Amino acid sequence: MRLLRLIAALALAGFVGACDGAPATGALPAPLEPTAESLGYFCGMNLEEHAGPKGQIHLADGSPVIWFTSVRDTLAFTLLPDEAKNFLVVYVNDMARARNWDQPEAGAWVDASAAYFVIGSSRLGGMGAPEAVPFSDPESAADFRGRFGGAVVTLADMPRDFILGEGWVGEIPAGDASGEGGDHGQH
Repeated sequence: MRLLRLIAALALAGFVGACDGAPATGALPAPLEPTAESLGYFCGMNLEEHAGPKGQIHLADGSPVIWFTSVRDTLAFTLLPDEAKNFLVVYVNDMARARNWDQPEAGAWVDASAAYFVIGSSRLGGMGAPEAVPFSDPESAADFRGRFGGAVVTLADMPRDFILGEGWVGEIPAGDASGEGGDHGQH
């Protein structure tokens, strides 16, 4: 299990530290706001047609922003071998600042590498599937977890099976990032 966690952490960290071709100043592009023309990369559907947190990826080659109707889709893109790997930054909706689950407000974004994610909760994402619900602070993530269940993890601790699997069946990390113990059972 420890080896699997290490492999998943290394795969996810690939986009956290790699900034192939990043601007010399080190400045990252600011998150954009979706428009009526913002279509999910995998489904080709408008982001406004899907509830829950969304994602966007900025590439170093200056390509247009890549939009996603769910956070899980956003993170899956970073792991799939045939997709681009020259990430400047990956943004996901910050549900600590969003008041509207269906369509998070403008400005409610957080760099995925700095987020706390609640996985295994009862809230479903954009495609009616389990979602990795992102928060900019651990207290908001722990509060959400208290209301909807699940576990709080960082990107480095995110189970690869949760991102790429049909549904996640595995142990929730014993010492989750909320600081609370892990007597959470199986999901």
